[in-house]
Amino acid sequence: MTEQEIKKEIRRLCDERDALLLAHNYQRDEVQEIADITGDSLGLSMEAANTDKQVIVFCGVHFMAESAAILAPQKTVLLPRADSGCPMADMVTAEGLRDLKRQHPDATVVTYVNSSAAVKAESDICCTSSNAVNVARSLETKKLLLVPDRNLGRYIASHLPDKECICWEGYCPTHDRLKVADIEQARADHPDALFMAHPECTPEILELADHICSTSGMYEYARSSEARKFIVGTEMGILYRLRKENPDKEFILPSQALICPNMKLTNLEDILRALQTLEPRITVAEEVRVRAKMALDRMLAVPRD
Repeated sequence: MTEQEIKKEIRRLCDERDALLLAHNYQRDEVQEIADITGDSLGLSMEAANTDKQVIVFCGVHFMAESAAILAPQKTVLLPRADSGCPMADMVTAEGLRDLKRQHPDATVVTYVNSSAAVKAESDICCTSSNAVNVARSLETKKLLLVPDRNLGRYIASHLPDKECICWEGYCPTHDRLKVADIEQARADHPDALFMAHPECTPEILELADHICSTSGMYEYARSSEARKFIVGTEMGILYRLRKENPDKEFILPSQALICPNMKLTNLEDILRALQTLEPRITVAEEVRVRAKMALDRMLAVPRD
């Protein structure tokens, strides 16, 4: 089958299976192109929970499909590539987090949504890259365990000097590969460009940023800014939608290392196969799901800025 034939068959099967096709902002261009909705991990999971569709095809990585299964347990959640994991999410286990909690019984656990269902179930509240500071600020406790991203944790801590922040030593390998020299070179080549960075980047990179925000925040910032050029400090998949929504603006990737191999695993053939077989299906044990959902619900109850 040609690429166009595969795309046509995917759309036909979505109708036949009553399926919603979701694609994360870091997915391949052709996957984003054919998706019903593109977005960040939590936003897509909430779309999964709110839709009337009975089948969710989640083009992303494992923890994202788990989040959809947590919020929409009555639906069939498919992850076209079962081997698409997240190295950062894998850097913390439920057992390891329980050990840390025993060392700090007076602390509140704030866990990034980029984590497994089992880790969420051991957490007090979740956060996203866009609401992390607001969520942490809303907590009355003065000691926080920030899991699993040390870079996001340090970003939170920099905004909350009145709280003791203990960061788990996890990180996103993709964002961690972005170096100061990359940004300095990009700025030298494009002195009129603004640099927007994801909070998963290292503190040295964030210090150089004109704007720090989540992927969804980057879309909004690019649309609303009068600037014509942007240096983009996150995974390269975001360029597809940035360029599509802003054809009159230029977006510069400062390093070719900004690519997540796991996010690029899913291809059109994988999606077609998932719709044909309704596999691989992602489920979460009910006792884990209920506790993980409590952490997500607490986050969603925090008033927005």
